[in-house]
Amino acid sequence: MDNRQEHLKNLSEIRSLMERSSSFISLSGLSGISAGIIGLIAAYILQSRIAPYMNYTRDVFITPEKRTDLIMFGVMVSLAVLIVTFALAIFFTAHKAKKRGFPVWDGSAKRLVLNLFIPLIAGGLFCLLLVYHYFDWLVIPSMLIFYGLALINASKYTLHEIMWLGISEIILGLCATYFLSYSIYFWGLGFGVMNIIYGAVMYFKYEK
Repeated sequence: MDNRQEHLKNLSEIRSLMERSSSFISLSGLSGISAGIIGLIAAYILQSRIAPYMNYTRDVFITPEKRTDLIMFGVMVSLAVLIVTFALAIFFTAHKAKKRGFPVWDGSAKRLVLNLFIPLIAGGLFCLLLVYHYFDWLVIPSMLIFYGLALINASKYTLHEIMWLGISEIILGLCATYFLSYSIYFWGLGFGVMNIIYGAVMYFKYEK
């Protein structure tokens, strides 16, 4: 009986080691919650600034100077959201990994970050090209779609639930493309509410 229990323990340890080597399981649900809160704040700030120009059903005259100002404001808010969100994700994830005795920056973490940022960088460049060609209205939906693609691409190296978050973001991005006048609200729903829901589910499922 003792030998059997020892073999089962060894098998469990081997399985755990294999999971840690292939998947980054230290991703904290609190990082999703914090990202969602930041997303809601950013959506409110963006909506307050660009609301007079968001009615796609009527012509709204914007001077070149005002357009440049709105674009720069949107870029600064988006960069701030990305930097703060990533910093908080590192903080909460490092805390969870340290608490469980797992390494933070191992091979699975590197693969996760690589697969996450390739679509994000491509999406950022795509949005800049949209602005360059005066397709400003499509920037917000495109951010949601590429964010969803990034999550799906990275889900192979972390908790599989992140794939469903990615699918939800793509659906919201497509809805925002159809309802362009309300795209900022879909942006807030995707980057805010959905991240909070995902983070809360992951926290209570894996960390409580």
